Amino acid sequence: ICEIYMGLREFVKTFFLGFWDYETPKVMVVKNRTLGIIYRSVYLLVTTYFIWYVFISQKAYQESETRPESSVYTRMKGTALLGDTMQDMVEYVRPTEGGDVISTILRREVTYNQRQGVCAEHYSVPHANCTSDLDCTGIEVSFEGHGQRTGRCIPYYNYTFKTCEIRTWCPIEEFAAVREPALEEAINFTVYIKNTIHFPKFKVLRGNIKPKRGKYLSRCTYNEETDPYCPIFRLGYIAEQARENFSELCQTGGVIGVFINWNCDFDMDPSKCIPTYSFRRLDVRKNLPSSGYNYRFAKYYSRNDKEFRTLIKAYGIRLDVIVHGHAGKFSIIPTIINMVTAMTSVGICSLICDWILLTFIDKNEVYSEKKFDEVSEESPPVTLTDITLTSYGSIHSDLSEGVAL
Repeated sequence: ICEIYMGLREFVKTFFLGFWDYETPKVMVVKNRTLGIIYRSVYLLVTTYFIWYVFISQKAYQESETRPESSVYTRMKGTALLGDTMQDMVEYVRPTEGGDVISTILRREVTYNQRQGVCAEHYSVPHANCTSDLDCTGIEVSFEGHGQRTGRCIPYYNYTFKTCEIRTWCPIEEFAAVREPALEEAINFTVYIKNTIHFPKFKVLRGNIKPKRGKYLSRCTYNEETDPYCPIFRLGYIAEQARENFSELCQTGGVIGVFINWNCDFDMDPSKCIPTYSFRRLDVRKNLPSSGYNYRFAKYYSRNDKEFRTLIKAYGIRLDVIVHGHAGKFSIIPTIINMVTAMTSVGICSLICDWILLTFIDKNEVYSEKKFDEVSEESPPVTLTDITLTSYGSIHSDLSEGVAL
């Protein structure tokens, strides 16, 4: 037990004393032009990556915030003559004052004077065509149809063929809808988009409207160069920026995303933080049933104590306002972390070149013997007169002589 104790004590003592020794890597100079070019090239690439991309482009020296708080308010204005009727925002805007989504009606298909009753089902509905009442039994409600079947087979309005009778709002839309002309004048309608963004980490509140004297907002429209603070956009400008044909949108409708991007550098004056806008079509453009944008709504009224409605299928442009924000400001912690990462990554240059040196270069066995020393317990200590020097690898070897490269 005493021997074990003494051995353990000696081990702890040796480990403690050796812990405070300084070790330095062994340096070996290899005068090989090919290997030197590879080393300097990799070193340049790593250094350029961290200086240009990490620190300059990505600003890794900054503390960042990517989830700001945002508020959006939208409103549309404009008037247009449709036939003999003057259309204003109450007629073509849904909702009249919106948040991050607002739409405008560009074309309507209207079914007038519908009322609850019975009428013929549309012939395109599966199993709607019939020759007798027996063909209309068994399925009371069809999810692909317009109402509840009564079990009778009746003539299809003024045509000679027959379809099953249903209980619904009559006449049905497919038969009685009136297609109105498109509202081409809507190309000059304007959309007012008010956006406020808050970066709580940096305690900065910004808006996309710059206070100006007079009736600036009543006269301006957005221009990236001359009026970047004007939040009023023409529908024609939005369609153009989204690379869409406005006349085609009038026929099929469409969903366009309005992207407000706040990319702010608070190392500079916060007043220089202004938004940029971009526009992109969001719905599928191919000839699919889901392409375009349309919806239905009804206007109800009474006549002779009976309820009627006017059904409207509206095609238009839906604007989805999407806000992105990113802000950064200098901070010592990310700066230190990324600088240490950069300095550590430079070591990859030596690892690559060492691997090439010991694997592919001629006389790699000679290089391996010079680079790695094997010390055994039986090796006698090196004695220089009265001074004993123990080497921990701090030897500088120049292999420029005596080795064929």
